[in-house]
Amino acid sequence: MQFDSLAFVLFFVLVLAGAALLRGWNARKNLLLVASYLFYAAWNPAFVLLLAGSSTFDWWLARRIGACDATRARKRWLLLSLSTNLGVLALFKYGGFLQHNIAAAFGGLGLAVDAPDWSLVLPVGISFYTFQSLSYTIDVYRRQVEPTRSLRDFCLFVAFFPQLVAGPIVRYADFERQLQVPRAPAWAGIAPGLALLVWGLFEKIVLADGLFAPVADAAFGAAAPRDAGTAWAGILAFSGQIFCDFAGYSCCAIGAARCLGFHLPVNFRQPYAALGFSDFWRRWHISLSTWLRDYLYVALGGNRGGRWRTYRNLLLTMLLGGLWHGAGWQYVAWGGLHGLYLALERAARDRFGFEPTALRVLRVPYLLLTLVVVVLTWIPFRAPDLGYALDYAGALFGGGAAALSVDQQFAITGFAALVATHCLSRNRGIEDTVARLPAPALAAALALLLVAIVLSPGETHAFIYFQF
Repeated sequence: MQFDSLAFVLFFVLVLAGAALLRGWNARKNLLLVASYLFYAAWNPAFVLLLAGSSTFDWWLARRIGACDATRARKRWLLLSLSTNLGVLALFKYGGFLQHNIAAAFGGLGLAVDAPDWSLVLPVGISFYTFQSLSYTIDVYRRQVEPTRSLRDFCLFVAFFPQLVAGPIVRYADFERQLQVPRAPAWAGIAPGLALLVWGLFEKIVLADGLFAPVADAAFGAAAPRDAGTAWAGILAFSGQIFCDFAGYSCCAIGAARCLGFHLPVNFRQPYAALGFSDFWRRWHISLSTWLRDYLYVALGGNRGGRWRTYRNLLLTMLLGGLWHGAGWQYVAWGGLHGLYLALERAARDRFGFEPTALRVLRVPYLLLTLVVVVLTWIPFRAPDLGYALDYAGALFGGGAAALSVDQQFAITGFAALVATHCLSRNRGIEDTVARLPAPALAAALALLLVAIVLSPGETHAFIYFQF
């Protein structure tokens, strides 16, 4: 069940109506939990058992961690949570990848390995809810939150349907505060929530699926692009598609939660206007980048222990962040490149005091440099494998450039407009814009967006981050 489906519209209307009619806060929380499990069951009912089982296990483990005073015992319970969650994630997501690479390694030694076909279905959203649940047990271990006694509340935290499948990744401390105060649908939340939902659907249906996806899919087709024009049009189109697709989902999630009276964290803040790579990761997939910082980078030592350890920790964090996105070396390469950029940027700052943002004259060149490098780094993310990524990168700077098609011209123009919009509203998000618009102007804008959504001829695609 996707946000851009009629099934979700009916489902969401029923949930809103039920939440509005029920008076007791406990009854509304029960409704939201049941609705969240039904929402997830629409993909594969069997995986609801995995979601509920892993949530229950982490709830129980956190209770054990909270009840222990001995450091060793607390560590053992935490390690059980880490090994179980990451083990399940590895089984479903990385089993085939590990099997293939082990077989290739033995093959390099002249030993043939006849391994069975690995064909487990990947539970949708498993990477997101695993990280969300893990953050809770780690926070309990660090004594940053108290373990909850309510299994229902914890399961709702993990499975809350607006952000269950593709984030934003929520911290328990933020969600718990909202569970303590009764919430119900009210016009003060429904009006901005619906506006965010409509804007997110416009980004997904009209921009990601209608404008950018056809050009990106054609360029990254089975045959490698043969001319530089097609290659550049394809990677610029994908850069627009990946943002509008994922930011569109996040906007829909935030909007749906707002309608129900909940506030989810902002996940994107004009990333294509970033001044440097650390700034990019403060703006792109914010809930993941802060998770990696707080639970992986800090655990590795962060910036403690000298410059070289800091650079190493940045690189390791982004390598693992790339692997989180998918079981393939192309994702590892994508994460590793971003780790390298972050380390080089940090080294330039440490060694030479390099701060291009301090001088106004350097801001535009550094913004353009950041943008170009980020766009080029999307190549391994989109490519089916590393070999294809290298061939594609070569085509960008190869000879020949056929005349651009109308679709390619529109996609390039659309991406330029997207970047310009990010630059003009660099420190202002869509929520701020919605809040500032007068009611008549907002109503007119939403009407135009709805017309564009209905008339969009593009083929519907599943949200890209559903596969992660």
